[in-house]
Amino acid sequence: MKNSIFNVLINPDTFYQNVITENENLKLPCMIVLCGAVIGALSAYMLGGITGKLVGALVPGMEIFVAISAVIGAFIATFLFWIIMTGIFYGMSCLFKGQGSFKRCLAVTGYGYLPQVFGSLITVIVAYLYIPKIVVPAISSAALQDPQMIQSAITTLMHDPAMMEMTQVTAVISIVFLLWSANGWIFGMKHARMLSMRDAAICVGAPVLVYVLYMAYSITGV
Repeated sequence: MKNSIFNVLINPDTFYQNVITENENLKLPCMIVLCGAVIGALSAYMLGGITGKLVGALVPGMEIFVAISAVIGAFIATFLFWIIMTGIFYGMSCLFKGQGSFKRCLAVTGYGYLPQVFGSLITVIVAYLYIPKIVVPAISSAALQDPQMIQSAITTLMHDPAMMEMTQVTAVISIVFLLWSANGWIFGMKHARMLSMRDAAICVGAPVLVYVLYMAYSITGV
């Protein structure tokens, strides 16, 4: 590669201008997304442990199932996010008569995921600091016969002050690093699909804005 991968963080326009002169290759973008998936899975494992404690009080042994489910779900979700966002960017760029392959778009979206890898690392640190402060409500096996007791315990857990603060902090971190990625994706789509800066900004900005608004709503809804 003609330029350092870290140029995607500070000089995305030049980075992607050089990328499109090279052969299409998903190896490095896939590795970046894979790193994000592994870190995201670690974060999910830590958070899943909280729910596992609650569920484990009802059904012994369920802690492991919950933790594994959280890890697998987070891992798969990262790759789905990559593919779906690329599909949306590609589809919208078609409205502006963009030219360039889907594979090239997949590559630039993968490169642009790098800021979120760093964001995920920070999220893990935040979770590590907050999780010991979260109080998991005690619940007896009798709750299996009373769905309202289960729902009450889950509500109590989700409204634990430390849990609420951690959720809000991690959401803000995710939004900040997503916007950083979006900045790079705009330049990536500009070069990968031969778009004007305005058209590329619309293709990337519109779906990212919708997602950010959804995340912001989730914060206020906690």
